[in-house]
Amino acid sequence: MFDNLSEKFDAVFKKLKGRGHLTEVNIQEAMREVRLVLLEADVNFKVVKDFVKAVQARAVGQEVLKSLTPAQQVIKVVRDELGLLMGADGDGSLDLSARPPVPVMLCGLQGAGKTTTCGKLALRLRKDKRNPLLVPADVYRPAAIEQLKTVGRQLNIEVFDSRADQDPVEICLQAQKYAELNGFDTLILDTAGRLHVDEALMGELVRIKEALAPREILFVADAMTGQDAVTVAQSFDAQLGVSGVVLTKLDGDARGGAALSIRAVTGKTIKLVGMGEKLDALEVFHPDRMAQRILGMGDVLSLIEKAEAAIDRDEAAAMEKRLRKEGFTLENFRDQMQAIKKMGSLESILGLVPGVGKALKQAGGMHLPDKEMKKIEAIINSMTVKERRDHKLIKGSRRLRIAKGSGTTVQDVNQLLKRFTEAQKMMKKMKQLGPKALKGMMKGGGGGLPPF
Repeated sequence: MFDNLSEKFDAVFKKLKGRGHLTEVNIQEAMREVRLVLLEADVNFKVVKDFVKAVQARAVGQEVLKSLTPAQQVIKVVRDELGLLMGADGDGSLDLSARPPVPVMLCGLQGAGKTTTCGKLALRLRKDKRNPLLVPADVYRPAAIEQLKTVGRQLNIEVFDSRADQDPVEICLQAQKYAELNGFDTLILDTAGRLHVDEALMGELVRIKEALAPREILFVADAMTGQDAVTVAQSFDAQLGVSGVVLTKLDGDARGGAALSIRAVTGKTIKLVGMGEKLDALEVFHPDRMAQRILGMGDVLSLIEKAEAAIDRDEAAAMEKRLRKEGFTLENFRDQMQAIKKMGSLESILGLVPGVGKALKQAGGMHLPDKEMKKIEAIINSMTVKERRDHKLIKGSRRLRIAKGSGTTVQDVNQLLKRFTEAQKMMKKMKQLGPKALKGMMKGGGGGLPPF
């Protein structure tokens, strides 16, 4: 995410850090480079101009130039202005305060990811103790209705039964009545999209808006499309009065143009972001945290939130006790790895730790895909309880049995045991630091992973 943008910002700031003393000329040179970086990232020209002007005005102030670390102060100014650019004054929460069932309408062009986002949003709302009903109102795209029903089945969330020969407005009205009778408090409307904005599409969306008066009208934009997403958002907003934006595919090779421009150009808050294909990969958008990620500063708060959502406190406390009593075993390692899988990919998690993301990239990544983690789990699950708790028991014949039972090779088993031994040594060192350090690692959710 924004890797190219991060690298270029880093190159600009390295030049600043190389100077012990900064002048207005140095800062002007840096801002010219920042301007080019943002334009290459497909950020709106006017947005770039205003951003650079705001940063330069603050950066050439006496407070920055006379400080002990002027380069760091300039970076702080850039971070603050990036946050403001993306909407640091908005909290990004959805307004669902109306009398239930509360309609939430998702709109956007075809291919932006509306249908999947509907499912992700429903799952997120259910975690917030709401009872959503998914409403398939796209009667034009082949299999759109069936796609939403498939998503609903995967999430065990009900999808209103509609047909492609029905009027979309009628579908939404019938779904509203059904929701009232069956105790649903939120309607998530999956509306039709087109390859481009046209009058027929807008007319239909306006009719749905007038019939149901949605509390939220969320424009779903593909972050990969850059400036095009901003232009389309303006068109939808002019017709519908969009209340917020959902950016999808932000985990991909997004240049950053949409994320950095859309708020400044449309005035609409980015409320949610899609961070992967999995149905739980929808996050609240925090502009200040995103600014830190773009500048390679990590995002500790998001890491903590992911850990708290994925790891049960009682389980963590019980594991901490076992670690103190029994030491770090293969059983503990497997349990921690399963907890980490709930939080997302290992590389994405470590990318939230300040400084680690950049180091990982330089080292060529973690190289621990889901398939590899499944193989490790299979090997550990093929061991007996005694073997998992004392890996020293695993000699030649046992290694062969474990390899056959897990569908792997003896070399795979040997490699896991070698890496586990390294991790065990690391955990012993942490144990010597005392229970507070160990407890901190358990709360973080994965300090026991070996260096793959």
